[in-house]
Order: sequence, then structure tokens, then C-alpha cells
Amino acid sequence: MKLRTLILGLCSASAFAFAAHAETITIATVNNGDMVRMQKLTDDFTAKNPDIQLEWVTLEENVLRERVTTDIATKGGQYDVMTIGTYEVPIWAKQSWLLPLDNLGADYDAADIIPAIAGGLSVDNKLYAAPFYGESSFVMYRKDLMEKAGLTMPDAPTWEFIGDAARKMTDRAAGINGVCLRGKAGWGENMAFLTAMSNSFGARWFDENWKPQFDQPEWKTTLDTYVKLMNDAGPQGASSNGFNENLALFQQGKCGMWIDATVAASFVSDPKNSTVADKVGYALAPDTGLGKRGNWLWAWSLAVPAGTQKAEAAQKFVSWATSKGYLDLVASKEGWANVPPGTRTSLYNNAEYQKAAPFAKMTLDSINAADPTKPTVKPVPYVGVQFVAIPEFQGLGTTVGQLFSAALAGQMSVDDALKQAQDAATATMTEGGYIQ
Repeated sequence: MKLRTLILGLCSASAFAFAAHAETITIATVNNGDMVRMQKLTDDFTAKNPDIQLEWVTLEENVLRERVTTDIATKGGQYDVMTIGTYEVPIWAKQSWLLPLDNLGADYDAADIIPAIAGGLSVDNKLYAAPFYGESSFVMYRKDLMEKAGLTMPDAPTWEFIGDAARKMTDRAAGINGVCLRGKAGWGENMAFLTAMSNSFGARWFDENWKPQFDQPEWKTTLDTYVKLMNDAGPQGASSNGFNENLALFQQGKCGMWIDATVAASFVSDPKNSTVADKVGYALAPDTGLGKRGNWLWAWSLAVPAGTQKAEAAQKFVSWATSKGYLDLVASKEGWANVPPGTRTSLYNNAEYQKAAPFAKMTLDSINAADPTKPTVKPVPYVGVQFVAIPEFQGLGTTVGQLFSAALAGQMSVDDALKQAQDAATATMTEGGYIQ
């Protein structure tokens, strides 16, 4: 009895000593489906790294951005791993707020990361964030409604075709809108869509000298085309619709076409949640023949802030969560269709993934069609496809988004929205010292 008590006591002491020795890293992440799934699978990580414990701070997207931006800018040190987007990486890396990810392990295979995605997360050829999932945008459409309209969707449509098809597919009496597009104000909501769209019309936010360009004809054509198309073929109340609202409309069979994130493909083709799962086709985002398509480039990625005291453990976690092995783990638990998309070339060469994800090739083609270093037809001084990678863009992008959402709602004219956007952008860039 005494021996058993002694053994139990020694075990308890060892467990206490181990717990005291174990290092806890705090991970700030967004509350989307892929990240929630990752948290459920982290037993695999802790089994392989028993000396590292994980603490999660899971937040809604806008709150996450605010918290991590405040923490990293003030060197608060609350988080050891941060979930950030392609917008933040080049800005924060240049501020020396992020550590370069140069300790991900010998078998990580960084060369396997899709070049377009890696390029958006690198500065001076150093990777500062590892992509958890990547996306572009493309056209999702109802094949049955396209056929009923007497049309065939090309793999690479023009905006003229999209406009014609949307109007022919619209059947308001039956509750079917020809097209659903983002209208909700926000730099990452309607302005993600409209900035990418404007690239294909030859527009740009700023010229080479940082002078705002909303007073140029390319932006006028972009916004006119968008507002007229949505008035003719879009849903009621579209100025309140973002990604989630349009996803619900499409899954309910109320959209003929939807141009949005490639990551949505697994949702609209899931028969458990989509009433039109067996009727969905995919095409590249539209163009106007100028050499740029209206598709964006984004990755939710894991980065290690420079202020952490636990860099080695943090990089071990980042390596695990963004590795080829993690994709295999998700596939074994949830099926290949639910693997985080858009990060690794090897995934798109995987026959099992191609079979499970009919949207795989079009997703990869869309990602490869975007170039964050040359996002526009005319030269620009910034990087970023659907955003401008300068600190002022979050506030300015949201202001412009509110103006363009008001134009969509009929609360102001396109001309007034563009004039006010030009004035707001000029004031911001003057205050920031970009222009005199």
C-alpha cells in the first residue's frame, strides 16, 4: 500500500513538474469553419509536442483585426501566433513587427506553397506568414439556368457576357436573381469585389505618384457597370449583402451567378447545405480584354509577432498547421473536399483531391491569374490585388465602400460617390504625406 502511494505520489510530482515545464503559446484566430476545425484537430500537435500547450483566442473577423493590430503596434505581447491576412503581411514585415519564418523544419517544403500565395506573404524573398488557406475569386453559376437562357458559360467570360447572361437569367417572379454580388460596405467586403473588378476595367486606386484616380473614366465605367447590373439583375437590398448573405441566397437557389471567393465552392457544392449542389459550374472571373481579370488574391495565414518570447514553439505550431501533413490529417478525418484550399501545389496534383473537388482546377487557375506585385493594367506604386498595402487603406477603403454602397442603394448618384471618394482619398493621402 505504501509502495503504491509512493508511486502515485511520484507520478503526480512528475506530472506537476511536466506541467510546470510545458510552454503555453497563445494563438489569436478567426472564427471561420476551417480555423474551428483546426482547433478540434490539435490533439495531433500536442501528441507530437507534449512540451507545448495551446491557448486559443477565437474572434469574429473585424474584432480579430482590431485586437491583433492594436497588440502588435503597441508591442503588447498578448499573442505568440496571429492569424492575419495578405493585406497586413507586407506592411507589418516592413515595420519589423513580424519574425521571418526561417525555422519551420527540414520537411516543411516551403517551395510547395503556390507561388502567387507565397509572393503575397513574402518581403525580400523571406516568408513572414505561412498560409493556412488561400483563395482567389471566380464565377459560380447555375448550369441549368444558363442552359434555360440559351447560353453557354465560357471558361474565361467577359463582363459583357456576364451582364447579358445575368439579365436573361433573372426571373423576379420566381425569386431568381441573375447575379449576386457584394454590396455591404467595407474594405474587405464590397471594396474587395469592386477593386478587383476595377482592375479588369483598367482602373487603379492611385497613379505612380500616389494621386487618387476616382476622377478617371475607368472608375466611372466600373461603378456604372456594377450599379446598373445590380439594379437590373441583383437581389433586393443588395447594399446590405456581403459574403455570407450571398452564400445563403445562392445555396437557396436564388442566384443565377455569384462572383466571389473560391473558398465558397465547397459550400455551394455541398448537398447537405446547398439546394443547387448538383447544378453548379465554375468559370474565371470576368475581364474586358485589357489583360487583367476581376479576381482577387487572399490568404488567411499564421504569423509570429516579433514581440513573442516563445518564437521556437510558435514556429513549430505554424509549421504543423500549414504543412502537407495537416492536409492529410483533415482528409483522413473530414474527407478531401474539406481540406483547406489554395496553399500548396501538391494538393492540386493530388488525384483524390481533384476527384472530390470539381472546382479544384478553376481555383488554382484563378489564384495563378492574380499578381499582387502587378495588380493593374497601368503601373502603380503599391502591391495588393483587392487592397492597397498601406496602413491608411483600412480606413479609406471603408469610407469609399460606404459611398459605393450608398450609390448601389440609390442614396446618391455614381458621379457623387466617385467625387466624394476622390476627395476622401486626396485628403487621406495628403495627410499621410504621400502627396503635396
